[in-house]
Amino acid sequence: MANQGRRLLDRVLAGTPVGESPLTHSTDLPPRSARTAPWPSWAAAEVVSALVERGVPELWRHQAEAAEHAWAGRHVVVATGTASGKSLAYQLPVLSAIHGDPRATALYLSPTKALGADQLRSVEALGVPGVRAASFDGDTPMAERDWVRAHANWVFTNPDMLHRGVLPNHARWIRFFRRLSYVVIDECHAYRGVFGSHVALLMRRLRRVARRYGADPVFVLASATVADPATSASRLSGVPCEAVTEDGSPHAGRTVALWEPPLLDELEGENGAPVRRSAGAETARILADLVVEGARTLAFVRSRVGAELTALGARRVLAEVDPELSARVAAYRGGYLPEERRALERALSGGDLLGVATTNALELGVDIAGLDAVVVAGFPGTLASFWQQAGRAGRTGDSDALVVFVARDDPLDTYLVHNPAAVLDKPVEATVLDPTNPYVLEPHLACAAAELPLTADGLDEFGGDAARAVLADMVARKVLRRRPNGWYWTSHDRPHAEVDIRGSGGEQVVVVEGDSGRMLGTVDPGAACWTVHDGAVYLHQGESYVVDRLDLESGIALVHAEKPDWSTTARDTKDIVVVRTVEERRYDGVTVCLGEVEVTSQVVGYLRKLPSGQVVDSVPLDLPAQTLRTRAVWYTVDADLLGSAPGGAGLTPARVPGALHAAEHAAIGLLPLFATCDRWDIGGVSTALHQDTGEATVFVHDGHPGGAGFADRGFAAVVPWLAATREAIASCACPAGCPSCVQSPKCGNGNEPLDKAGGVAVLDVVLGVVGENSHDARHGRLGGAAGLTTTDHPTTDGTGAASTGAGGAEDDDTEDDTAADDTASA
Repeated sequence: MANQGRRLLDRVLAGTPVGESPLTHSTDLPPRSARTAPWPSWAAAEVVSALVERGVPELWRHQAEAAEHAWAGRHVVVATGTASGKSLAYQLPVLSAIHGDPRATALYLSPTKALGADQLRSVEALGVPGVRAASFDGDTPMAERDWVRAHANWVFTNPDMLHRGVLPNHARWIRFFRRLSYVVIDECHAYRGVFGSHVALLMRRLRRVARRYGADPVFVLASATVADPATSASRLSGVPCEAVTEDGSPHAGRTVALWEPPLLDELEGENGAPVRRSAGAETARILADLVVEGARTLAFVRSRVGAELTALGARRVLAEVDPELSARVAAYRGGYLPEERRALERALSGGDLLGVATTNALELGVDIAGLDAVVVAGFPGTLASFWQQAGRAGRTGDSDALVVFVARDDPLDTYLVHNPAAVLDKPVEATVLDPTNPYVLEPHLACAAAELPLTADGLDEFGGDAARAVLADMVARKVLRRRPNGWYWTSHDRPHAEVDIRGSGGEQVVVVEGDSGRMLGTVDPGAACWTVHDGAVYLHQGESYVVDRLDLESGIALVHAEKPDWSTTARDTKDIVVVRTVEERRYDGVTVCLGEVEVTSQVVGYLRKLPSGQVVDSVPLDLPAQTLRTRAVWYTVDADLLGSAPGGAGLTPARVPGALHAAEHAAIGLLPLFATCDRWDIGGVSTALHQDTGEATVFVHDGHPGGAGFADRGFAAVVPWLAATREAIASCACPAGCPSCVQSPKCGNGNEPLDKAGGVAVLDVVLGVVGENSHDARHGRLGGAAGLTTTDHPTTDGTGAASTGAGGAEDDDTEDDTAADDTASA
């Protein structure tokens, strides 16, 4: 008899014509049985008794090992699978310590409020005597905050509140800091890129303040998905960590299916490209089928708009089958008001909702047991995120579950569904973060100096020489004052409120219905010009609105309710200047560089499109330019070498811009294979003649100030990266280029010009020269007119570049919602 996962897969495949199956690969991951360990002798009897009463008769082996490290005073990271009971690994030592000495304190940090609230409920439910656990975040009423400071001995918060509300006021937390015994960092893989760099420096500031009051806490970190956990955890926390990786928990088997939506013969996309059924539309149908089967399902969609449209599409399908089922499907995303999110969380946990289309806001957060299926619509940027989302299915271990990965029209997604080993057999990525990034380091040194004067002997944990260089510049600008015994903050106003650790660029833009004054939601400021510009379409819980006016100065987007049959896509222009070359590799006719660049971009208008992809009109916009100084990897190619490219007469000058543009788009799409990033974290520029290099040049740059390490990873793995890029283009079945290979949904030039065959030729030329001289190549390491410049822009906060109307192409924007609405108001 087929297992539950196979049965559900057969259901969603039912009715597919023979020979037209969207399934490219499926596999069954076996279940795992439990390996247990006895309760340690040091564990408080009351704690053990409470856990046993809650259904934990004994420990799994990894829980016992991690708890033993923590109790012995060793910093530890437990990196085992999703739903492996990592919480117990830190609950046991923390609760035992507090029960034994109620004056002892502990701090719990999570990337989201939802996860913190869920963990707090879990601790409170145990009812261990002497434990006074409490939340301290942006939702904590002001009247309760004084009680938390004065009485709580286990405080649950997030990095935002630690940064804005606790450390700047540490003198009010003396009681708490004096006896701080443990710091728990949950879901530590979420702290990557610029955000991770901020949190790493935040942890150094935390340890510094704790030492000021005589404490030296043990750090306990947890993550289901992190590569080289000891190194990653040590870099994040600033202390050497032991790693526990052997998972002793049971887990249900899972059927994993890779799915490529079919081509639609009746539609043509941009520039006549073939169009696939969108991943969102395909996911809506799969979600509806699973709900009909009674399977509790989460569908992870790449954008807020996509989540809304996927839920709406599933409800429409279900309304024709069973109207009662239609009411059991909803969307969940960031940007909702807190009361809306909490109501949805309760309905999902309680089983009132059978199907939920969500952004990665539910990748972490509430513990949802009993899910039968997960649909992942579009690769979420990293394998770590993919397995975190997939791990939501089959958490109880009672029955097999189904995971479906639905490919978007995207070079990386296409590559992955046709190369299953890249998903199923490859280890998760290493966490990329750089606490010495001066754009991140400077504000934290300012905050640290405002908390306690900085001293020379304390600079090593902040980067040593890198910190000294930044401090010298801050002194020269009179931001800090240098005295014989250290560096002092010079202003009466603390700097903390001006430091945005999430990298969203400042205060949220509020979306308001003009007629009623009702607040609908919020948008990150860095994305506002792309998503809520004048004339854009904004979706909220299935209802569509059109933006009347975006006021960036006041941070308000005024909208009115409307149901247009068109979608909107922002267009921008971009210029890139090389500021400094950090590394350079010269070959015969090809140069590969890593360095600092300055990118200037400006949204100059938007397109209105019908669902068929037909452009109705182009509307100009007058919005301010945005300048970003960051890091980039780029390669240049000599004109004579391009002229001798494979393919007859080589690349004529007229073909070069389109060829470079195609190679650039595909390279952006494939870089997430080699760096812990999403294509929306990076951008690119290609030009047949760049003013700084004097040659044909392709740039790929980080979308964050100062860089986030992504370009560096691309430079280090340039040959396997470009080889995978070439394979992705060449293996696509389309005749002249499509979103699955060289078209980009966020191209500032409307995907013009593009030359698919030319892109392959460019990459053949570069690999033919560079590959012959590369250690990477031998060992396969993974980790119009001349002068026309083409661009592909990132969103500096990861939120996407398109807004979509009813029936539009919902795969055009992407965002990181794991931290949505969790910025603390201190």
